[in-house]
Amino acid sequence: MKKKSFYGAGFPYLHIKDLPGKLIVLEGTDGVGRSTQISLLRKWLEDEGFAVSDTGLRRSPLTQPGLDAAKSGHTMSRMALSLFYATDFADRLENQIIPALKAGFYVLSDRYFFSIIARDIVRGADPRWAREVYGFALKPDLVFYLKCDLPRIITRMINGRGFDYWESGMDIHCADNLYDSFVEYQTRLIGQFDAMAGEYHFKTVNANQPVDKVFSEIKKQLKTFIKKQESS
Repeated sequence: MKKKSFYGAGFPYLHIKDLPGKLIVLEGTDGVGRSTQISLLRKWLEDEGFAVSDTGLRRSPLTQPGLDAAKSGHTMSRMALSLFYATDFADRLENQIIPALKAGFYVLSDRYFFSIIARDIVRGADPRWAREVYGFALKPDLVFYLKCDLPRIITRMINGRGFDYWESGMDIHCADNLYDSFVEYQTRLIGQFDAMAGEYHFKTVNANQPVDKVFSEIKKQLKTFIKKQESS
């Protein structure tokens, strides 16, 4: 069993020994289909006999109400909002993700801290500081980076839920309208994800493909991973 490790000191007060479960992360910008793939993966893993738990940003009962209120009011400073997200992540990691891993679950995470630091850096945070904040983060077993061309993302957003204030970077004045601001903001985010892909060993998946093709590619890589774990 491969010993779990952290990107920094971890939780100094939390003594972690065995974590038999596996942490699988799906990353990528808005509109690439992460939630859909999480749902498909959960069903497939459960059908294969694995216990599965899933999580995502702003799902901590401790912080979700406050984060939702902060985003609806647009009054919190960028630094405060950044640390609010870090608190949300820390609470979910300690009280949801790690307990599930201890119990042997496959934990599927719709985004991890990578999305948060990408957003923070685009909003002016120092890249080194943004990474060091998450020294308590557990290293995932696999990170799938769903990469999609921007024109395709735009089409999906137009035909889907539409453009969102925060997903369009309107708070940092990327442009004077939602469409142009979305294009500029998402372009900057993609640049950050591309830079992190090598640094954090993402497995890049072509998310321009139909849903079933993307799922097939992720499942193939996850099957290989599972076989290696079972044979080790």
